[in-house]
Amino acid sequence: MRSGKIKRKTAETQIEVTVVIDGQGRAEVDTGIGFFDHMLHHLARHGLFDIRVRAKGDLHIDPHHTVEDVGICLGKAFLEAAGDGRGLVRFGHAAAPMDEALAEAAVDFSGRPFLHFEANLPQGRVGEFDIELTEEFLRAFSVNARMTLHIVLRHGRNAHHCIEGIFKAFARALGEALRQDPRVKDIPSTKGMLET
Repeated sequence: MRSGKIKRKTAETQIEVTVVIDGQGRAEVDTGIGFFDHMLHHLARHGLFDIRVRAKGDLHIDPHHTVEDVGICLGKAFLEAAGDGRGLVRFGHAAAPMDEALAEAAVDFSGRPFLHFEANLPQGRVGEFDIELTEEFLRAFSVNARMTLHIVLRHGRNAHHCIEGIFKAFARALGEALRQDPRVKDIPSTKGMLET
């Protein structure tokens, strides 16, 4: 079973994350930030991952530390679960509509951390979730999973719809990249290794 478990405690947050790549799309999530929990449920459901997240953070200050640190922990857990990358499809791409919004994600689980985030999102909040934290979460995730991630919001007006479309597209692309292909017997790179 391809799984990863990360615990992280700082002066700002205390987080426990468990990830099963070949899951059923189940999520047990409690970050104290309702809209963020909702997005992590989408990550699990549409990527067919089983994800458990328990996070306690300094929400009396703002949600930033909690969201970013959950991204760090999830990225590390997915990296641990993927192992050395042997047999991976490695690349994933998906587009997801959410009413008037259309989001696109491309993943290379390459060992080369990079985020390109192109989304004209408004300033403000959805519930208690600062909209700008969408990019912060994805950056923390991609850097710590050591993967390349491109996110493009093609269009959309409603912030909830835009962010939900981004998470759904990311989930589908990540699920595709982490799928194992029985024809791939080794590490999917001409270098013979994923960059570290």
